[in-house]
Parts: sequence; C-alpha cells; structure tokens
Amino acid sequence: MSSQTATRKLDRIDRRILQTLQRDGRISFTDLADRVGLSTTPCIERVRRLERDGIISGYHASINPHQLGYDLLVFVEISLSYQSADAFERFSRAIEGLPYILECHLVSGDADYLLKARLEDMSQYRALLGDLLLTLPGVKNSKSYIVMETVKESMQLPIQGA
Repeated sequence: MSSQTATRKLDRIDRRILQTLQRDGRISFTDLADRVGLSTTPCIERVRRLERDGIISGYHASINPHQLGYDLLVFVEISLSYQSADAFERFSRAIEGLPYILECHLVSGDADYLLKARLEDMSQYRALLGDLLLTLPGVKNSKSYIVMETVKESMQLPIQGA
C-alpha cells in the first residue's frame, strides 16, 4: 500500500487513534474510545482495520537500555568491497544474526550500510567490530560514531490532522 493511499483512507478519528496509541500502546479500548470520541465497539473495529491494513504494525514495550546495562550506543557505517544484489543479500543475511545490532539500513552516500548497535561497554564494542562486523561477507571498512549524549530519541511519527 502506498503512503498516499494510506493517508487518504485515514480520517481525523483514525489519526487520533494512531496518535494516542503511539503515546500509550497499553490504553484500554474503553479509554481510547473516550479520548477519540467514539463508543467502544466502533473504536475496536477501527483499531482492527488499522492493524489489518498494516498501518499499525505491532505493539511493544519501550525498555530503558541503561537499566539492562546497555550503556553504549554506537552507529557504524559499513562499506562493502563491491556493490551487487548478491553482496547486499549476503550481508543482510549475516547481519540478521547479530542481536546487538538494533537497526541496519542500506544507505546512499559514501557508506553502503548504517548500523545502530546497543552494547554494554567499549570492550563489547571492540569484540563486535573486530570479531563480527569486519568478518561479515564483503566488508571493506567501517567508520564508527560513539554516542556521548542522546538529545532526542523517539519512535513516534507525527500524525497530521489528529
């Protein structure tokens, strides 16, 4: 479904539902219905339709990484030795098995991939970089950015017209 199609199908109430669920995914259907101005049954039907249409792709708990000892946030640019569909596929398959890699994006620019990793400390990062990232299929080099302070981090999308 294109983003234009999804946007056309969403009315003001759908947008308010999405905005509310982004802030509080555990809200009860009754409270959600009250906030968006519906009775409970039509509200549930709208949420189910948003899920079925793939607009709501899931629910999750936001966990504080520092409380679990993951104090180091690192972004890593990866450049491959050669660029081809096969090389990208091999790299993508290999990166799937690395649990500390939270995000992996194929990007334009000087690098081929941008990774986001959450780690316990620098020694774990050194092991990840030396033992894993540089031995992944086709990796030519990497450039790392150690996060010193997070200014803003959000998973909430702006919902226009909510």
